[in-house]
Amino acid sequence: MPVNQSVTSSVGIVQPAPDQSRGFDADSIISLATAQAFASQGYSFCARYLSLQAQTAPGDLTAGEAQAILDGGLALMPVQHVLDPGWQPTAQLGEQHGANAAAQALAIGVPAQVNLWLDLEGVSTSASAQDVIAYCSNWFSAVAIDNYLPGLYVGASCGLDGQQLYDLPFQHYWQSLSNVPAIPGRGYQMVQTGHSGLVNGLSIDVDTVMLDQLGGVPQWWVRAGT
Repeated sequence: MPVNQSVTSSVGIVQPAPDQSRGFDADSIISLATAQAFASQGYSFCARYLSLQAQTAPGDLTAGEAQAILDGGLALMPVQHVLDPGWQPTAQLGEQHGANAAAQALAIGVPAQVNLWLDLEGVSTSASAQDVIAYCSNWFSAVAIDNYLPGLYVGASCGLDGQQLYDLPFQHYWQSLSNVPAIPGRGYQMVQTGHSGLVNGLSIDVDTVMLDQLGGVPQWWVRAGT
């Protein structure tokens, strides 16, 4: 299926995110009431976390929470946790983490063609660029094989320069609040625009969708009719 094309699934709609949509990412469980509160305040979507491990960890996204988010009027995109700063990327680890992300998304019921995001930050200074490239490329392949759209969140100490990021197989890039490289010839499709502290009882970072230089945007999962 082409990127940036709407499709109906049995559990909702997969659609391109409209340009300038405002949302947030949070490392806390979102209840139906909380999702409704954010939606009433003009937020369109949220990004919630998947575990690095094969099994869902406490506090990470579940099928029940995903349904509450959709029923509350927000679109949803999953993002996977990252290891503690100073972690060492390898090809094998990228394949493992990507497979875990895809398996958890499938178990939750996330439809195909939704963006799943790799959080790339805090890479060890001893890691070579090739180590990072191998990790990211294998993560991409492990997620894409299950028909998800791999996306890359670029954070501090990502281990690659802008050209190396562009040369990865990703077509979807998310810019963090940190000082990170530009993606030459493409740019970013989502940008963290600020840390808002506590909103509706949750600590959040605010994110804004934007067309990249090739006209691309992320794809999210939303309840039909939202």
